[in-house]
Amino acid sequence: MASVTIGEVHKSFGPTHIIKGVSVDIKDGEFCVLVGPSGCGKSTLLRMIAGLEEISGGTISIGNKVVNDMPPKERDIAMVFQNYALYPHMTVRDNMAFSLMLAKQDQKTIDASLAKAADILGLNALMDRFPRQLSGGQRQRVAMGRAIVRDSQVFLFDEPLSNLDAQLRVAMRTEIKALHQRLKTTSIYVTHDQIEAMTMADKIVVMRDGLVEQTGSPLELYDRPANQFVAGFIGSPSMNFLPGTVKGAQVVLSDGTQLPMPTQAHASEGQQVVYGIRPEHLEIASSHDGVATTVSLVEPTGAETQVFTQISGIHVNSVFRERHEFAPGETIYLRPDTARAHLFDATTGKRLVAS
Repeated sequence: MASVTIGEVHKSFGPTHIIKGVSVDIKDGEFCVLVGPSGCGKSTLLRMIAGLEEISGGTISIGNKVVNDMPPKERDIAMVFQNYALYPHMTVRDNMAFSLMLAKQDQKTIDASLAKAADILGLNALMDRFPRQLSGGQRQRVAMGRAIVRDSQVFLFDEPLSNLDAQLRVAMRTEIKALHQRLKTTSIYVTHDQIEAMTMADKIVVMRDGLVEQTGSPLELYDRPANQFVAGFIGSPSMNFLPGTVKGAQVVLSDGTQLPMPTQAHASEGQQVVYGIRPEHLEIASSHDGVATTVSLVEPTGAETQVFTQISGIHVNSVFRERHEFAPGETIYLRPDTARAHLFDATTGKRLVAS
């Protein structure tokens, strides 16, 4: 195992600047997830770590070695791709053993490595099958097995679950996390799915337009987002945003609706701000201590009830553990949990925090 250090890395394709000075420190044995919208540069960054893309500037180190000019086969990494990248004419056993055979390992070592990986991933009954005879989840386990047998310092995952259906994604997510906890291999995982990032990562790196917006643990990003972009990207359903103006201890919206100031925020009188509140941090209240909202839609999911309303002409989503049967057009009163609400500068998007 080894740490991975990304220092002021840049990548350009001709005149197009894709990665714009990214720096990330990934500790030995850490599971780090690179997350962000499509086109933010996360897969390009992963491919530079793997050596599949050249670096335009900066350094990438694996362990104590700068690997900028090192070919992929010498970086001691194993990569799991989105499309599995299995050889269709080879059995599961041969697919998993191929890299060891290229490395001229003896048969005893190959057999021992295959037995270990097959046992970990539950592949013993599938070793003589071909990829066409496997389900999507089984193929992905074979791809992970091929990475395990190499016993590399770093595992790289490039959106490995995006081709699977929703139920299988949840199951494979759990398998990959359990695999990491067992092997303790430094892992870097790319996804655009923030649920995958939240449930799997020790560390999340949120990217946008080739830059790092924030790095931290899942709950750190959830509880203390650095800016409005991170706040809206992390968390599902996403955070509600209501633009307004600070007046005394209130944030006043365009129609005069008043929201109580978040307890951990600080802003100047008259400052233009965006009030952020997560759906699960809104509570049913009375007309005396709540904000009047108009119900537009109710979605019961069994465990929770999502209620879509409008405040000051803005769509607001609420999530309740209790079951409610509100009717469209009905007026209900909501109260934000001020200890969990956020305030963002309307111009810069930065979270405004009391000093």
